[in-house]
Amino acid sequence: MRCWVGIDLGSTTTKAVVLDEDGEVLGRGITNSRNNYDAACAIAQSEAFIDARFTLVRRALGAAEKRPGNGKAPAPKGLVSIRPAREPFAARLERSFRLEQHLVQLARLREEALAEAGSWEERGGAEGMSRAVASIFDEMQARSEALFAPGAKRGSDFFRDLSGSQYLSIAEKVSAGSRIPFETVAGVFDKSILKVENQVLDLSFESHIRPAAARALDGDRDLDDAARDRVRSGIDEAASIPLDAASSVGTGYGRARLPFPKERIRSEILCHGLGAHTLFPATATVLDIGGQDTKAIQVDEQGIVTSFQMNDRCAAGCGRYLGYIADEMNLGLHELGPLAQSSIAPVKISSTCTVFAGAEIRDRLSVGQKREDILAGLHRAIILRAMALLARSGGIRDEFTFTGGVANNPAAVGALARLVEENYGSVTLNISPDSIYTGALGAALFARSSMEEDCADGAASTGGPAS
Repeated sequence: MRCWVGIDLGSTTTKAVVLDEDGEVLGRGITNSRNNYDAACAIAQSEAFIDARFTLVRRALGAAEKRPGNGKAPAPKGLVSIRPAREPFAARLERSFRLEQHLVQLARLREEALAEAGSWEERGGAEGMSRAVASIFDEMQARSEALFAPGAKRGSDFFRDLSGSQYLSIAEKVSAGSRIPFETVAGVFDKSILKVENQVLDLSFESHIRPAAARALDGDRDLDDAARDRVRSGIDEAASIPLDAASSVGTGYGRARLPFPKERIRSEILCHGLGAHTLFPATATVLDIGGQDTKAIQVDEQGIVTSFQMNDRCAAGCGRYLGYIADEMNLGLHELGPLAQSSIAPVKISSTCTVFAGAEIRDRLSVGQKREDILAGLHRAIILRAMALLARSGGIRDEFTFTGGVANNPAAVGALARLVEENYGSVTLNISPDSIYTGALGAALFARSSMEEDCADGAASTGGPAS
């Protein structure tokens, strides 16, 4: 099967999208953008092809389900969740597979953390560090299956976020019962996760799908022998289909680091404009808040960019700024939005400068202001900066599409909706559940269209039909 790949190498996350021969999204992949951009690119692309394999599994099992925002229809504006009476086997299979991946990463992180703890003891640190770290990982291991249980709310699918949130919460209890300061135990994780993130581990579909299938089948007593055989043959069928990348296009903050020739690199502006138009064909204005920059884009009826404004000189008000705030407050990035939503008295924030953010937060906490109120004020300040950028690009026209990782932050979405209503009245606000992949989707679409143009040019030069 021919397919087309788009890669968006951002400053905080790297995304990949795989399109099938019909231009449908076959798979998506995402990873943290590490210090090693080559590793981030390889892992995101690998994850996208793993997701593509699961799409093929769903098709083979007769349970393919189109997700909202798959590039063919707008996501519903009001989300109503109804749990089915019985979870499809393909969903259980994928949960089992993700658990297998998680356990591989957790085992590697444990090795690095114990090595760091041992080194700390050798340098004269208090005894018991290795024992304390081992006890933390024992509990993390025990909690792993619950993370991937039916209906579990993980908050994030990033291993760093999942493991970090668990490690720190357990470390608080462990340090309270020992003489080792919490900051010291937390430092072991910080050093270890950096090493693990820059390693390309074997998390492939081929290596883990069969143990995942065995786990999922063992947990499903409703399947008879014939059904189990059909499941196994469906998995084998999906695994045997060749996926050949006919062409790839790269974009994003780090696009110059991608191992692609110049003609296969596109600007973030063009990719986000085309991606947003494909997700929501009536899009006229696009706001993308990424990790390192914010983009305000105006597009025409074909998704062609007509004007834009971009803040790329400062990370203030972007995803990286929120990541810094999360670190300062010892929170996972995915926890910021929900906590900010619980505020009843938001604090007015006049600056979103990353350089001074830590000091300002500490000052506000020291005078008794609540974390949720500070965060609510910070989210509003971030969106106010974006609104100024939108105004300079030509304002907000109906329909308005919000893309990028920050579009998954409920506090940012709420602040944006309120400010748009206040300044522009009633405007349709589109947000896809897969908004973070918009740039990669646009890149994949450029890859596909470039291939079609090359075929057409080749046919014209030879006088034959395009193949």
